[in-house]
This record gives sequence, structure tokens and C-alpha cells, in this order.
Amino acid sequence: MRETFSCPNCKHQTTRYRNPVPTVDILISYEGGIVLIERLNPPPGWALPGGFVDYGESLEAAAVREAREETGLEVELTGQFHTYSDPKRDPRQHTISTIFTAIGRGGQLQAGDDAGKAIVYRPDNLPKNIAFDHRRILEDYFAKP
Repeated sequence: MRETFSCPNCKHQTTRYRNPVPTVDILISYEGGIVLIERLNPPPGWALPGGFVDYGESLEAAAVREAREETGLEVELTGQFHTYSDPKRDPRQHTISTIFTAIGRGGQLQAGDDAGKAIVYRPDNLPKNIAFDHRRILEDYFAKP
């Protein structure tokens, strides 16, 4: 989306582009389940570890960093699962998330950064309050052959 506006200081007409923001989420296999974090910040609920990609950072590096920051785990990425891009997937803004699969290889599972808790869940005991479109992501992941 492109919008034209006047600079408040010099009144020069300029164009601002509004683009979706890239994010990553990680399906971390650990101790027989998938790691979810309880969010401390809105929107509330349980979520896959993940977050915004920093400028100059690859998607893969962002996934490894976010996993470590939010769960305390060192992960080995095993692949890209899917990309989710529904403009309404995040109520804060339009994001596009690339989902990675990973295996927890080191560290100790503990909540960090903006996570209140970090817990391993299995397909048969997922929490009811799951943020964003992460329930759909989990359902898609568990349904894969």
C-alpha cells in the first residue's frame, strides 16, 4: 500500500509504503512434544516461539535467536514448514510468518524474553487459548503425513 503525505517540517510531498512485516515462528520438537510459550504481552494466550525478523538478519538466524530468547533452548533447524500470510493473522499489524521446524538440542527449557511460561505440549493436550493463527499452524503440522 502506498500513501502520499506532507512532511510536517518542510511540507515536501513524499511517499510512504506500507508493507507486511516478516516474522518467524518455530515448531520445536522437544521431549516428545512441541514447545509453546505463554505470552506476557498482548495478544494474550499460548503461542509458538517466534517474533520479528531484525533488519539485516536472515529468517533462519531469526528463528534460532527467537527460540533461544523465548525458550532457553538451542535448536537445530530441520526445515521450513510453511508460510502464513493472512492479513488478519496478527491483530497488531499485517505480518507474514515463515514457520520453521526444529529440534531442541541444548540449553534448558525456561521462559525468557516476553514469555511467561514455556511448556511442552502434545497434540492431545493443547491449551484452549492459543494466540494468532497458531492453532491452525499446529493442526496443519500434526495433520501432515
